[in-house]
Amino acid sequence: MFRFSKRCIAVSAAVMASICAIHPAWSQSSDVSSSGTAFFVSADGWLVTNAHVVDGCKSVTVVGRGEVTDLKVDVQKDLAVDKSAGAVPAVLKLTNSEPRLGEDVAAFGYPLTTALSSSVKITTGNVNSLLGIGDDSRYLQISTPIQPGNSGGPLVDRSGAVLGITTAVLNDRATGTDNVPQNVNFAVRGSAVRSFLQSRGVAFDAVDAIGPHLETADLAEKVAPAVVLVLCHSRESAAVTDAAPATSSPAPEPYVASRPFRSVDDYDVIGFDYATLRNVSEAQCHAACNADRSCRASTYNKLARFCFLKSDAKLLVKNPDASASVAEELSSSVLVSTFAVASGRDMVGGDYARIKTDFVGCYIVCEANLQCRAFAFVKKKPTCWLKDRLGSLSAELGVDLGVR
Repeated sequence: MFRFSKRCIAVSAAVMASICAIHPAWSQSSDVSSSGTAFFVSADGWLVTNAHVVDGCKSVTVVGRGEVTDLKVDVQKDLAVDKSAGAVPAVLKLTNSEPRLGEDVAAFGYPLTTALSSSVKITTGNVNSLLGIGDDSRYLQISTPIQPGNSGGPLVDRSGAVLGITTAVLNDRATGTDNVPQNVNFAVRGSAVRSFLQSRGVAFDAVDAIGPHLETADLAEKVAPAVVLVLCHSRESAAVTDAAPATSSPAPEPYVASRPFRSVDDYDVIGFDYATLRNVSEAQCHAACNADRSCRASTYNKLARFCFLKSDAKLLVKNPDASASVAEELSSSVLVSTFAVASGRDMVGGDYARIKTDFVGCYIVCEANLQCRAFAFVKKKPTCWLKDRLGSLSAELGVDLGVR
């Protein structure tokens, strides 16, 4: 049985070695490689986010507003600011007050937009520590649940003032034991955000005193309008090379070039393809994925010498012509198919149910239902047909057939 066990990206070899960045792939557009969160800090359109959300993107857009301009990035601090045209719905103020241990906080963002809804989400928790990994004073440790896509979102106090920016979660290799860290998350401190904005000449509003405590629903009404979904378009891939990728610096950069991958022969990995490489070797394919920080999985087609770079991985499917590689941080979430899957094929008859879902959802439903002997997924719809008996095969473009 093919086993996966890790979930997060290790960040740096020193202080931040056990933190992983939190932004997912966005699969609704062919040139969108990832997404994150940002929020308005001024009425003239300045937005703040994490550097790792926007760094290396060919372009950055805000959903519903278009492409941003005047992008300013500080990779060392993992902070970025850019400008969005058009009317600003709301502005968040930064607090000049230092956070208190145990203080109630809330995080806003757009986590897991491809798996959940595309609406803004709120989670609540507390400040667990006034320092980050290795007593790093640039970070706060928080219990507020955050997921891929929360990166760059505001961490606010119960009055709605910004205390920091949600940035990372603890890697499950950090403890050096068999214990899995539970809900240990980190945010860039508000003082670092204020310093960054001042150094870039971006005006913002700040408050000295803690405002009135708001109920969660009232807090959401106040903060959510200022929080936006950010899309990164086509992160530039590193050149294909057989040489080992360079190691990361000790700065708290949210990615490293060299990351652990799990490889498995005779399998294809289902995920969002953001780039393809032609006429390359299998070693070159894996090296290209390892060197490109937006790549989290790859499939190499041995016959065609094609390499597919993927920004996520959801399902491993048996394919004797392929070789799959998956970053360890996705390991525990990747399913291994027990079905034989063929593209461009359909099966006549046996349909007993039809559902609207994606390919992975189609597989999961059929796998969990003993009545289901096969499924046909129509990509264009997208629609899943569940079948309780096997019939004759036929060629059908745009259909993926899975047989138990």
